[in-house]
Amino acid sequence: MSHLEVVAVSSRRERKLFFNLPWQLYREDPHWTPPLRIVQKELLNYRHHPFYDAAEIQTFVALRDGEPCGRIAALINQAHNRQYQERRGFFGFFESVEDPEVAGRLLDAAREWLAARDIETLRGPVNPSLNYECGLLIDGFDEPAWFMMPYNKPFYGRLLEDYGFRKAQNLYAFWGHVDMLDEISKRLYSLSHNILDRFELQCRPMNIKRFQEEITTFLNIYNKSLVSTWGFVPMSDAEVKKQAAGMKQMIVPELTTMAEIDGKPVGTMFGLLDYNPRIKQIDGRLLPLGFLKLLRRRQEITRVRLISTNVLPEYQSWGIGLALVARLVPDALKWGIQEAEFSWVLESNDLSYKTLKKGGAKITKCYRIYDYGPPDTTANARFMQA
Repeated sequence: MSHLEVVAVSSRRERKLFFNLPWQLYREDPHWTPPLRIVQKELLNYRHHPFYDAAEIQTFVALRDGEPCGRIAALINQAHNRQYQERRGFFGFFESVEDPEVAGRLLDAAREWLAARDIETLRGPVNPSLNYECGLLIDGFDEPAWFMMPYNKPFYGRLLEDYGFRKAQNLYAFWGHVDMLDEISKRLYSLSHNILDRFELQCRPMNIKRFQEEITTFLNIYNKSLVSTWGFVPMSDAEVKKQAAGMKQMIVPELTTMAEIDGKPVGTMFGLLDYNPRIKQIDGRLLPLGFLKLLRRRQEITRVRLISTNVLPEYQSWGIGLALVARLVPDALKWGIQEAEFSWVLESNDLSYKTLKKGGAKITKCYRIYDYGPPDTTANARFMQA
């Protein structure tokens, strides 16, 4: 009879078992892309990440007869709990074989660790928060995920729901092709020029010569623009600096837009090339030569993930998002972009959801955030239900 145990990771060997498990589980899956190993170690706090200046994490690995068969991380995001005035735990980095006992024991371990800290409610998956990879893929398994989006086995949702988790919020990925532009370009440019003239708006790409200043502005607008978004917690100054440093070599200025009024930045649009096929080729290893292979001849990459369109709250009713898109499109076409993914979009983000649908973008993937425990009665939950 086999022996199943769940171990709280503490030793170097246990960390290695936890970290390497996805390579074992997805070995035969053509749609899985490995994470960038250095980044993954930081997000797990196996190498320090500034997110954990205000958060705690404990990883667990499930072993059957000494062999890894599942993993999970239990998280306490103190910044979230302060902002929403609640005591909520999170889970992330979840992987499991198709066995309810393995998944159940892992989830039990995460809940017990949180309960020992007087936390009874659980939300996830987040890796390690909504500002990074998050959500469980529940629809759209026929193609690989795009850059910085999660991928998992189709049965994971069933494992969580059978355990007792319920839907908190869906996140959608919208897809568009260059061939769709003919239908909307005339209307888009007419509307955007009206907005530019009416508000004396100036739109430009990022100035790479002032990278640090520019990326900090992008991330600061991101923080300020999402204050009313379900579940959002602003990144700390240290996180902003960390994100800026990590993105420096991957950013293509032509795929970014900054909107300004009287020289004041009021909105941004941010796209990153879909590096995932190259990450798969280098198996997530940036060193010693992976980074060069990742970035060389980038002009051959013809897919872009549009990560975020953000406008300061006081300008959000002005239609600035349309002007941001209109500025980016010609440069994207000049680059040779053929496809774009807009991800992710919360189901409760009515404006973005309806705008993308109206523009002809198609939903290709659905991700889900789950809750476990007593129903949420915070303002956070009431916003979601409005």
